Amino acid sequence: MSFPKINPTTTNSWKTLTELAAQRKTLETYFTEDESRAEQFSIAWEQFFVDYSKNHIDKEIKDALIALAKETGLEVAREAYFGGDAINQTERRSVLHTALRAKPDADIRVDGENVMPEVYKVREQIRRFSQSIIDGSRKSSSGKPFTDVVNIGIGGSDLGPAMITEALTYYKNHLDVHFMSNVDGDHVMEVLKKVNPATTLFVVVSKTFTTQETLSNATTAKKWFVEALGDDAVADHFVAVSTNLTAIYAFGIQPDNVFPMNDWVGGRFSLWSAVGLSIALAVGPDHFEALLEGANEMDTHFATAPIDENIPVILALLTVWYTSFLDAQSEAVIPYTQYLHRLPAYLQQGIMESNGKSVDRNGVPVSYQTGNIVWGEPGTNSQHAFFQLMHQGTKLIPAHFIGFAKSLHANQDHHDKLMANFFAQTEALMHGKNEAQAREELTAKGLSGDALEQLVPFKIFVGNKPTTTFLIEKLTPNSLGALVAMYEHKIFAEGVVWNIFSYDQWGVELGKQLASVILNEFDTEKSSNHDTSTEQLLHRYKKLKKS
Repeated sequence: MSFPKINPTTTNSWKTLTELAAQRKTLETYFTEDESRAEQFSIAWEQFFVDYSKNHIDKEIKDALIALAKETGLEVAREAYFGGDAINQTERRSVLHTALRAKPDADIRVDGENVMPEVYKVREQIRRFSQSIIDGSRKSSSGKPFTDVVNIGIGGSDLGPAMITEALTYYKNHLDVHFMSNVDGDHVMEVLKKVNPATTLFVVVSKTFTTQETLSNATTAKKWFVEALGDDAVADHFVAVSTNLTAIYAFGIQPDNVFPMNDWVGGRFSLWSAVGLSIALAVGPDHFEALLEGANEMDTHFATAPIDENIPVILALLTVWYTSFLDAQSEAVIPYTQYLHRLPAYLQQGIMESNGKSVDRNGVPVSYQTGNIVWGEPGTNSQHAFFQLMHQGTKLIPAHFIGFAKSLHANQDHHDKLMANFFAQTEALMHGKNEAQAREELTAKGLSGDALEQLVPFKIFVGNKPTTTFLIEKLTPNSLGALVAMYEHKIFAEGVVWNIFSYDQWGVELGKQLASVILNEFDTEKSSNHDTSTEQLLHRYKKLKKS
């Protein structure tokens, strides 16, 4: 199947949307003119209720966005995505993280071979291994059960497992899982300070087993471990998630302790694979399976729902609308649960590494805005921080509010206060506070005359700030899987409409290449042809390092 390569600016719908962008009304006007707006611009699916009525669109704009999706070939692209076509064309790879959570009877082929038997073989390997560590039947070299797990990886080999493990803390077992990612030696040693080598399992995650940060950290951890327990104990305490068997064996990891990966799964979409071993260890294989099942349910929704009732498609089109037509630069993600405090950081990699592209699928520089900056923190903490800019700043910041109807610990008083803020903030962002309301409020406080007049401008909120609300029944492994998969498909749909390749990351490679050059220069007088600023900084670093 041919993957579409359509410049969106050549479509009729792009021209229509450009005209509509200049004619849009305020959110309050939209609601005043259409009493059924909230119902029309909402989607109920499984545990999810998505209300996108507080966005700068009306039926005409939505219809034009849907037309844009069709004109840019989203429906055809979606079939290629799930069908195993090599849609990551610059790396000649399929993009099949969806296969990792598909049903066992699915027939998903890469180069003519059904990948599902291998997927379920690895899933069973994860189940058996994690259960044996959890129940203590597999013991450490000391003969004691394991108490701690250290996941050594970076990027998708860290952000996904770390985010999910934090999000599912309520469901965790007795194992304490730690994450070592940054090549910063201080970070490495701080992690090692927390664990006992005699009862710690190390999970080294690197597809190629050549990633500088991961190998440096793994080597340091191994040296620290061997000094305590000796070389012979490595086999009982180190496992690897990788494809480079030669490098793994040279490191000292035994064949039975290797969990394979596939080149048709990108790092930032790999938590569903053996990269998620630390998740299975932290919360148990049953909860890990439930996470995969939730993702698969969202996969089915995205693959089969009409695009005008399709949650990831609608979210993607809203982002395209704000980014390419209304000049928004960023998108805030505000989860109203502390459990999801790592979600914005996780989405930063998924979204910004995928769609931060300026060349289209035809190899031509784009003439329109793509990608967006993703950021956020949990509510209500964020209300006491950057919400000031959202309410009264000059930036257009579409925001996602994610909340759950039921708390996990059933503390209803706390949860009601949390959710009162959740609903109030989206309402306040839309309505704001006009001059008359500000005057009335200040008068009620006893102000009058010049004192009142001087303060009025500072108490006005223009409102008209867009938000999308996700009200989910409860934070479970299943609903979390669906939530993360929803954002994955949103990324894909955006990339299709923008006509960019979402699944390569050549920009990441550039910095790695330059770092290798500079590293080799630190202990020599030799220097490459750097710019004068870099030369100055390197000279000062070398001098300070020796002092």
